[in-house]
Amino acid sequence: MFEGIAVHQWLCWGALYLLAVGVAFTSETRRPCPQLCRCNTVLLEVNCSDGQLTTVPDSLPQNTKLLNLTHNKIKTLVHQQFQTLTQLLDLDLSDNIMVIIEVEAFIGLQSLITLRLARNHLKIIPVGVFAGLPKLKSLDISNNDILVFLDFTFRDLTSLQFIRAADNDFVFISHQAFTGLTSLQELYLDGCNLTAVPTEALTQLGGLKSLHFQRLGVTTLPNYSFRHLERLTELVISQCRWLETLSANSLFGLNLTSLTITYCNLGAVPYIPLHHLVYLVYLDLSFNPITYIHGNLLGDLLRLQELHLVGGSLLRIDIGAFWGLAHFRLLNVSRNLLTTLEVGAFHSVDTLRTLGLDNNPLACDCRLLWVVRRRPNLDFGGNPPTCSTSVRLQGWYFLDFTEAELPGLLTCRQPRILNHKPQEVRVDQGHTVVFYCNAEGDPLPSVTWIGPQLKPLSPIGRIRALSNGSLEVRYAQPQDSGAYLCVASNAAGNDSLPISLYVRGFPSSSKNPLRLKGWLAFPSASPGVNGNQNIPFDVKTLLVAGTIGFLSFFSSVSICFIFMFFWSKSKGQIKHTATIAYVPRSAMSSSNGGKGNAETSRLTMKLI
Repeated sequence: MFEGIAVHQWLCWGALYLLAVGVAFTSETRRPCPQLCRCNTVLLEVNCSDGQLTTVPDSLPQNTKLLNLTHNKIKTLVHQQFQTLTQLLDLDLSDNIMVIIEVEAFIGLQSLITLRLARNHLKIIPVGVFAGLPKLKSLDISNNDILVFLDFTFRDLTSLQFIRAADNDFVFISHQAFTGLTSLQELYLDGCNLTAVPTEALTQLGGLKSLHFQRLGVTTLPNYSFRHLERLTELVISQCRWLETLSANSLFGLNLTSLTITYCNLGAVPYIPLHHLVYLVYLDLSFNPITYIHGNLLGDLLRLQELHLVGGSLLRIDIGAFWGLAHFRLLNVSRNLLTTLEVGAFHSVDTLRTLGLDNNPLACDCRLLWVVRRRPNLDFGGNPPTCSTSVRLQGWYFLDFTEAELPGLLTCRQPRILNHKPQEVRVDQGHTVVFYCNAEGDPLPSVTWIGPQLKPLSPIGRIRALSNGSLEVRYAQPQDSGAYLCVASNAAGNDSLPISLYVRGFPSSSKNPLRLKGWLAFPSASPGVNGNQNIPFDVKTLLVAGTIGFLSFFSSVSICFIFMFFWSKSKGQIKHTATIAYVPRSAMSSSNGGKGNAETSRLTMKLI
């Protein structure tokens, strides 16, 4: 019995001791909430925002998990500023007036995962500032005045996965700035004044998956700008108002699934840089002055599902523009200058699920019948297209037409070539010929010329199809002869007009044994029909000219000999020899530029 009482007393004293120790421990860790702050003991959060604080408060509870110091007037973080907050997970210092962060200011925050320093006045981050943050995964230093990233700025952040450095004033990023960021997956460098892509610095980020650039000061994206970023899947380039072109190999080495180039100055779709991106699913080229999407140039993007080109200058999407894109399901070309979108532009409209056509000057005719008939399967994003160029249907939502109304409303008129009489033209070699082919129809038909070799004629070259529908044959040659065909076509059909051309070559005749072709050209002379100047010469004329020349030469030589004869007689004794001194050409060449005397040779000549 006594033993039971003793055990009971021992247990009571032990419980009291543990209670006393717990109270003492709690009194040490649960410090009172600092002034101007609000503490939540359940969430272990200390909120000191909008407290007009100029420094980080002292005596913060050591078990704090979340610390909010936003919207204060903190200017400096000193060495080991947070050394007692070993359990802190989230630290927010945004919206202060911070200018200086001392080296090792965050020492002790061994559990910190998120650090926000946005909207301060930092100009430079000294190397070693981020020491002591082994578990940090997210860093936000956007909206500061940072000018440069020095070598090894982030070397201690081996667990960092996300960096937001938007809206800074970067002028240079050192080649080793990102050394140590072995786990980084997302990087935002928006709002830079960089005049070149920091290619060398980016090569340190082998695990990067998402890269965002904004306001780069470049006109052309150079070749191999993103080499060694094999894991990069998302690239965003935005608001680079000087960016006009992408070099052919600018995206070489990337395996992107998402590419965004918006608010730039691209005048054309960068077909060549894109062609190797066979894994690309999402492409956004909105707000660029792109005027055409040409046919058969996007077929290499086998997996492309979405194309956004909003707010551009699109005038036309060619037939076959999306051929080869078997998985294409979204096209957004709102706010452009398109008058139509033909079904022939697509590989198959069966896969299309979303279509943005609003805010385009659409002509409501038979070319848009396919859109109306597929309206149950298409999502127009709440902005249905309207008719703009059709007087009868202007302002109508043509998607509201019933199936019975469509044949009488969305119509086209087959092309008709005016002056449909077959033409036969004969011309001399060297002349220029222009064939006219005027056509009418609704919509306005396009005109194509077929040459004698049954191939379409291009708008360049000596024989070229002009933009106004005519055909020009410059400096016609006999081999240009043959049958040419003008074909006018639109969505309702086509019409054609044959034209025959015969080119007469230069005649060859034996009656004129000597003919000068193109040797003499007189600006005031008018060329003949064949474009050559023929000057007639015969044998008599040639003999007379030769005789006159020979007599003139013989007379001159005779006078010279007579003069020398009388001159020698008048001098008395005749010299039978003459010595002539001369300098050989080789000696002159070897002594050229020197100051020595050249060796002189002598020649003795006997006079008869």
